[in-house]
Amino acid sequence: MAAKERRKVAELLEKEAEIQKLWDEAKVFEMDAPENLKEPKYIVTFPYPYMNGRLHLGHTFTISKCEFAVGYQRLRGKRCLFPFGLHCTGMPIKTAADKLKREIEDFGCPPKFPVDEEESIVEEKSAADEVIRDKSKGKKSKAMAKAASAKYQWQIMQSLGLTDAEIEKFADAQHWLSYFPPLCVADLKKMGAKIDWRRTFITTDVNPYYDSFVRWQFRKLRDMKKIDFGKRYTIYSPNDGQPCMDHDRSSGEGVGPQEYTLIKLKVLDPKPPVLGKIEKPIYLVAATLRPETMYGQTNCYLHPDIKYSVFYANRDESEVFVATARAARNMSFQGMTAEDGKVHYVDGLQSVKGKELLGAALKGPLTSYEKIYALPMLTVKDDKGTGVVTSVPSDAPDDFAALVDLKKKKALREKYGISDEMVLPFEPVPIIDIPEYGNLAAVFMCKKLKVESQNEREKLEEAKKEVYLKGFYDGVMLVGNYAGQKTAEVKKKIQADMIKSGEAAKYVEPERMVVSRSGDECVVALCDQWYLNYGDETWKAETKQVLSQLETYSEEVRRNLEATIDWLHEHACSRSYGLGSRLPWDPQYLIESLSDSTIYNAYYPVAYLLQGGMIDGSVVGPLGIRAEDMVDACWDYVYLGVPYNSVAMAVPEEKLAALRREFTYWYPVDMRVSGKDLIQNHLTYFLFNHVAIWKDHPQFWPRSIRANGHLLLNNEKMSKQTGNFLTLYDGIQKFSADGMRLSLADAGDYVEDANFVFAMADAGILRLYNLIQWVKDMVALRDQECLRTGATRSFADRVFANEMNKAIADTARNYELTLFKEALKTGFFEYHAYRDKYRELCGGDSGMHVDLVFRWIETQAIILSPICPHIGEQIWQILGKNSFIVCEKWPLADPANDTIAKEAEFMDDAIREFRARLKNHTNLKKKNNSLVNGPPTEAVIYIAKEYPSWQHEVLSILNKLYKEGNGILPENKEISQRILSVDSLKKVAKKTMPFVQMIKQNLALHGPSALDMACRFDQVEVLTENMDYILSSLDLEKVTIKDVCEPCVESNIIEMTCPGRPVIMYSNARPGLEVTMRNVDKCSGFFETTISIVDDDSAATIARRLRRLNRNIKPRYSITIWRYKDPVAGDRMLINFLEPRANNEKVSDTGSFLFVIEVYTDWLHKLPVLRVFVCTSVGR
Repeated sequence: MAAKERRKVAELLEKEAEIQKLWDEAKVFEMDAPENLKEPKYIVTFPYPYMNGRLHLGHTFTISKCEFAVGYQRLRGKRCLFPFGLHCTGMPIKTAADKLKREIEDFGCPPKFPVDEEESIVEEKSAADEVIRDKSKGKKSKAMAKAASAKYQWQIMQSLGLTDAEIEKFADAQHWLSYFPPLCVADLKKMGAKIDWRRTFITTDVNPYYDSFVRWQFRKLRDMKKIDFGKRYTIYSPNDGQPCMDHDRSSGEGVGPQEYTLIKLKVLDPKPPVLGKIEKPIYLVAATLRPETMYGQTNCYLHPDIKYSVFYANRDESEVFVATARAARNMSFQGMTAEDGKVHYVDGLQSVKGKELLGAALKGPLTSYEKIYALPMLTVKDDKGTGVVTSVPSDAPDDFAALVDLKKKKALREKYGISDEMVLPFEPVPIIDIPEYGNLAAVFMCKKLKVESQNEREKLEEAKKEVYLKGFYDGVMLVGNYAGQKTAEVKKKIQADMIKSGEAAKYVEPERMVVSRSGDECVVALCDQWYLNYGDETWKAETKQVLSQLETYSEEVRRNLEATIDWLHEHACSRSYGLGSRLPWDPQYLIESLSDSTIYNAYYPVAYLLQGGMIDGSVVGPLGIRAEDMVDACWDYVYLGVPYNSVAMAVPEEKLAALRREFTYWYPVDMRVSGKDLIQNHLTYFLFNHVAIWKDHPQFWPRSIRANGHLLLNNEKMSKQTGNFLTLYDGIQKFSADGMRLSLADAGDYVEDANFVFAMADAGILRLYNLIQWVKDMVALRDQECLRTGATRSFADRVFANEMNKAIADTARNYELTLFKEALKTGFFEYHAYRDKYRELCGGDSGMHVDLVFRWIETQAIILSPICPHIGEQIWQILGKNSFIVCEKWPLADPANDTIAKEAEFMDDAIREFRARLKNHTNLKKKNNSLVNGPPTEAVIYIAKEYPSWQHEVLSILNKLYKEGNGILPENKEISQRILSVDSLKKVAKKTMPFVQMIKQNLALHGPSALDMACRFDQVEVLTENMDYILSSLDLEKVTIKDVCEPCVESNIIEMTCPGRPVIMYSNARPGLEVTMRNVDKCSGFFETTISIVDDDSAATIARRLRRLNRNIKPRYSITIWRYKDPVAGDRMLINFLEPRANNEKVSDTGSFLFVIEVYTDWLHKLPVLRVFVCTSVGR
């Protein structure tokens, strides 16, 4: 950013800090329950962020939705609350702290790491993993991503800008809880967040009040039989004979179980010789993350040189599976073999090379092909999945590239004994439609990236990433029982169907390698755990009832929530390692991070009364209630309204009543805002647990959930590894708080991924800075009485007032719908365009009406304040207001007048068309490339009050069709047939469809009014009222308005002109009389100009011509034209400086010149002479 722009940012930052201090001192965002509990309220919440680092712009994008919503609702007169918690529960902080401890033990403090033995840690992560990865591990994945570029935790901490002395303190997990939360609070304050910080808290048992609340919640859930104990998938060390938690691992900290669907590909006769003696059904088992794509299988892939194992599967060993030994070991701990932890191999087949299985004929579930074959692929790995890869070339770029290689390379087929019929007949099958990519997405991307071989790994990785992500989130099924539904919604349903039919099984393995401290490679095993039984059908039905009443702002979000409720089963709610609250009845376990964060929104209303604004609850709050006194009975009173019991409740009733009062006023949550990745876990658990705790109190069920997409930076994924990353703090320093907020609003709405563009942010800074300067300029002009006063009756005034009214209403509607990009469009960009157009129509600043200018300034400040509150406050201060703009009310606005809007639209379209024709007129060239026309000086505007008869008839037909189609016109073919059925229109058949197309385009732009037979206003009146603007815009001296019905109008002009669409025809200057114009005013620069005057010129026409020819006359100057009383003596007469106009007379503005040329004889030289002198006065 240039130094000049940095100066502007610095000025904005300085002013923002001043405003934030004023807010803080006035406590404007601290809200308590009022005396009148019926006062309208609005509470919005955001999933509390994890405190192992500073907030980044991705967090901020979602937070901004809360910000904008609460800012708008304040303007609507509601008491608004935006509380903000800080999440510390879970494993990442503890894992990182323990790693630092081990590094200090092993390498000293500060550690001296061995340089020559360092190995780069690579996290293998395919695009498919990104798509299907269990989103409940989001926080752990983020922690791993930060570790990917450094081997040691100490180095990661250094990358955060910490000194060695500071890093040492982070070996204590509790230090994280006191270090990052204050930074989070400080950064959000710099953003200008409207948060009531008294209600902020951290989680875990460090906070005794929150710990008591969470333990109460879990006892309630257990009493309701929502929590069970049983088998769950867990990272497990076979050697140690127990689950392997993060603190038990030498590598793979933070790694969790990854679920696959095990696709059973039945081996058909004739079997490969190596399998020939096996009588039981044999299956090559392929692990896939995308069961919904199985409709498109064309083959499966094996690596020729990988060793596979052939083993008995199921408790009764009724089937035989083929997979890698590693996968077989995992399966044995998941109840998929006769004995847990043991694999029973088929005699002599513990190790079989892939090449011995190639060419096997297979029956694939769901595929349209009767028989598919096992083919070679050299990129198959034996450390991921089962070593068997099912091939879907329509939607998997790797599969498509490998299939094409085999088709093109006969030698490759022959090398592995693959016959032509095993490959050549098989083509990709369209199964999923993806916007922009079509129904063969992998084929499309491979062609787009020019992939020539399966060995072009970089191109294939890029293609895979694009196709998998797009396919999962935006793809629509084309085939099967779920055709027409989103892939994200049906993935689990298709998996369940296949498992039920015996065509597939559930298979789980570690996300990547985990090694225990004993040196054992871990597996995933089914172990006993406490879990929330979200699979309970009664609970599901109750949760669907909540969903039916919930506003989701997007049908896609609603469908995804519905789908998640359907497929959701048990969720493990306990952990042996990490930070958090202890399970009340089994304290060896901690409550895991997603399970303690479902109903914590209910804690916000009472937090400050209990904690007194201390985030860790270390101080007793204003009610004087100790944490140990908040027993379950007290929480029951506060949240469930049970009667007071002095025996069971140690807290006095009036204190509990104060807590209950806050809760019942603020609850339920009016809007829960989150990223879309939490739909399939946190947001769904949020609904389940609310209906469980408040089953009999539906008034406390959440009212709305608003999910948004991920945030891209400059159209690329945010990533620390690539450097495309921005923290909240850095975003503010780079763009200012309001500059950043403006760009966050502009980044996008809905659940599609949004895009934060640096160039847009830079432009936003300039816009905001210029807005402030313009407001200062207007205040100065008002104080100098340089703005127009009096009645606001001009066309420009009426249009400007009407456009403001419409924009205010549109912006309110967009805020209500949480469409903040649209609100920014209507309430800022378009609002500025209306102001600029008004200024242009008025001929500059001095022509604008003071009342309208300051109505625009005040309303702009208010309607923009939810997004840019600091700018709003600054404008409010410039205007001399004594209040805070964040405490103002939404501006009142009259309903928009449709007729005025149509007149404005008519003028806009007309001027646009006039300018286009002017360009064509002046740029017209001859064959020798010379210009045909010079700049025109005059024009005629032709208007039509009604359509020609044939167009009138076509419009009548279109109106009938529009009504018949309930507001939709049919296809052109049907329209054409209807038109040709009318005899009178057959003669002009070639003209009708272009006319129809024009009307359809206008219909799309302007709505049903495009079908009107005549204008709803007087075109001549509008054009006449705006004549000065037309003349100045087109740099013309004279414009005449004619009706096409007048005599002698050319037929082509009649054809071009229709109601509401005037046509302009330009002409160059007519021959005239050369006249000298002189300015002899005192205190004014002297100039002399010779211009041509023609018959019918008025004084106003001459003034305009004079301005065109002499640029010394500035726009703000006025021109008065005078003539000599004695045209013969003219300027030879002596000037009387006391009465400089004694020899002149003013030329009427409305009169026109008619020249009668008189020739007289110069008495000295006896020559015929014609002299005309006109004196001019140019005044400011």
